[in-house]
Amino acid sequence: MLQPVLPDVQLTPTLEDARAASIVLASAPTALKNAGLGAMANRLRENVDSILEANREDLVRGAAHGLTAGLLDRLALDGPRVAALADAVEQVALLTDPVGEVVRGSTMPNAIKLSQVRVPFGVIGVIYEARPNVTVDLAALALKSGNAVVLRGGSAAENTNRVLVELVQDAISSAGLPRHAVQTIDPLGRAGATALMQARGYVDVLIPRGSANLISTVVTEAKVPVIETGSGVVHIFLDESADSQWAIDIVHNSKVQRPSVCNALETLLVHRASAARLLPGVLGKLTEAGVTIHADARVRALYASAVPATDEDWATEYMSLDVSVAIVDSLDEAIAHIRRYSTGHTESIITNDLANAERFLNEVDSASVMVNASTRFTDGAEFGFGAEVGISTQKLHARGPMGLSELTSTKWIVRGSGQVRA
Repeated sequence: MLQPVLPDVQLTPTLEDARAASIVLASAPTALKNAGLGAMANRLRENVDSILEANREDLVRGAAHGLTAGLLDRLALDGPRVAALADAVEQVALLTDPVGEVVRGSTMPNAIKLSQVRVPFGVIGVIYEARPNVTVDLAALALKSGNAVVLRGGSAAENTNRVLVELVQDAISSAGLPRHAVQTIDPLGRAGATALMQARGYVDVLIPRGSANLISTVVTEAKVPVIETGSGVVHIFLDESADSQWAIDIVHNSKVQRPSVCNALETLLVHRASAARLLPGVLGKLTEAGVTIHADARVRALYASAVPATDEDWATEYMSLDVSVAIVDSLDEAIAHIRRYSTGHTESIITNDLANAERFLNEVDSASVMVNASTRFTDGAEFGFGAEVGISTQKLHARGPMGLSELTSTKWIVRGSGQVRA
């Protein structure tokens, strides 16, 4: 095991408290963890006013500092959003506890019994931006999976996160669980984030959520293991056989329902044989919703109000009411475009051709690949996880929406009766 490397001295007590809490949580019974989650949900519902007051302070400061509309939307909480957070916590409580689950097992020829079981990581660090909902989601998922969590939510949401963490700590301690199982290091600023990235031996895994720049910084600078959650340059391909109404509805939902999130559509590709049939309706509905169309020359010939797309547009995660649109000559060209520009998050094909659907599913290498469905479904809650840690776009350990199981590792249990190896 790697020897602990002392991080910044200000962070050391926090991480030592987290390690102590993780030891308690690792053997905590499911009923006790669920009691903590129930108390969390109740605290959220009972303190909506104080949460929203802190959030308003963050929103005012964020607007004054020039946060984009997309980031402000991610930052914003209201009554229904807080209620949804409380509901998500209760959904996590209803899920099967992964700790102790037997992944596989066998009996050796010498009668030794083997079993591989799920165990918590221990201490999880999370670095994220302007997403107070992540504070609650991570606290709930970490608690249920037996992990302590140390959160760096960024200055944009510092007031909201402070209130949320205090409520979570009060809730879990009232249920008999360690208060320091959930902590924030926001007061330590960027120095705290850097120390968290380098806290080898204290932090078992680090998860970044946010912009491509933030994720790149964490992956580059971290000395602890990282599960990379990626930005979402998300694609939809309208095939030659695509149903017109499906195309209109799915594209609109994927782009407009909540444009600031990572599973929102950013690039629309259209087969040349269906472009004249599909584009007026699809782009017309987007325009009615206030979406700016960044298009190649062939699209602009069919839809004059579009603006010219630049090379940068194809690789841009807008997180706003903008979309890039291109006409391609074939499924092969669509797949090639996706391979070049995708971040490996989510891609969808709208088609009535079964062979093309299967080719798309098999040849597009992203965490979530869809047929005739909105990209907005790539989400832990929608997948039945209650909440999510993030969408992993890497291929080691976890890929796609990360729920409870993805916050566990495994260990081997070996039960013998005096056997020695020959």
